[in-house]
Amino acid sequence: MENNLKLKFKRLSDRFLDISLPVYATSGSSGLDIRAALEKELLIESGKIVLVPTDLSVEIPFGYELQVRPRSGLAVNHGIGVLNSPGTIDSDYRGEIKIILINLSDKDFVIHRGDRIAQMVLSKVYIADILEADELNISKRGEGGFGHTGKS
Repeated sequence: MENNLKLKFKRLSDRFLDISLPVYATSGSSGLDIRAALEKELLIESGKIVLVPTDLSVEIPFGYELQVRPRSGLAVNHGIGVLNSPGTIDSDYRGEIKIILINLSDKDFVIHRGDRIAQMVLSKVYIADILEADELNISKRGEGGFGHTGKS
């Protein structure tokens, strides 16, 4: 597949050179696996939230974002999710990528140096013109809120 988009990742220190940059696990993967940059193990207690460093910053092309999503294996096997899923890394952000993880299981979970903790998907962003209006078009749904369309 031809691709002209480039993601530039910058290591923020030389302490984690043994940890690979984000990578697509297979040729069909849509998400890049990103790893924990930890000096020592990090315990996520049951029901708790942690902020996991990656020691990386990124340059994303204008008009795109990286969406941070949970890894399915961590979610189904250990109850570990990305709290603000999907998290957004904007194209103009240059700080360290940190992943907000939550332990939704009833057991504590340990993250080790270099563990794959989340995946990032590069997505196109459309910038809208924001308009104030006195009226909106009528739709079939109208003002129906949560659960309005039923269960079937």
